[in-house]
Amino acid sequence: AKAYGFTIARVPAYSPYAVAEHAIALLMSVNRRIHTANVRTKMANFTLDTGLLGMDIHGKTVGVMGTGKIGQILCNILNGFGANLLCYDVFESDEVKKLGAKYVSKEEIYEKCDIIFLMMPLLPQTKHTICMDALSKLKKGVIIINTARGGLIDTKALISGLQTGVISGAGIDVFENEAEYFFRDWSAKNIEDPELTALLGNNRVVLTAHQAFFTKEAIDKIGTTLSNLCDWKAGKKGTEHPNTCIFPPK
Repeated sequence: AKAYGFTIARVPAYSPYAVAEHAIALLMSVNRRIHTANVRTKMANFTLDTGLLGMDIHGKTVGVMGTGKIGQILCNILNGFGANLLCYDVFESDEVKKLGAKYVSKEEIYEKCDIIFLMMPLLPQTKHTICMDALSKLKKGVIIINTARGGLIDTKALISGLQTGVISGAGIDVFENEAEYFFRDWSAKNIEDPELTALLGNNRVVLTAHQAFFTKEAIDKIGTTLSNLCDWKAGKKGTEHPNTCIFPPK
């Protein structure tokens, strides 16, 4: 880009809190069956049974796979619950370690965690972090939460894990094949993707349509895109742009 005189600008941060907090919302809905309870009470069914039984987060072992900015905020929130934190990332965060979290291998996350949050970018190395091979390594009854990228989970493996009880519930804001469906109204159409249909029909899955970022604060920050264009039009180009992605050599 620099060689051809292009200007590339970024939005430095929207609201990492939005995504981390949404991940917690998904966990609580899955764990405490909020989605099921809401439907039942609106039908005047006020009974309690094991279908609504959850667990305390306090004292549970929680895995956070990916401790970038969003993952670090998530760890802070989970620390408030009194969870035991195990983390996985190529780059270890000192701030996360100060919370008492321990960095371990993927295999240890699979083996020991009652809840696993996926907070990683989608790369060749991270694609299908939850896959068929991983199912045999997961702690039975684990809850999986994904607000990062759909491709981190092999959907076939997720469905299989739910069917066998290896995975007790899943809260997902992203879906591997979401491009055709998300941000569109399909309520009057036939959804032909059998995996998406399986997830929609499973009451142990809470699925939102890529809305984790969608808060007032985040939208205000995304307005930086317009500011970037205005700065460019005003002549702040290349490395002179305040939000440039092209950095001069050191």
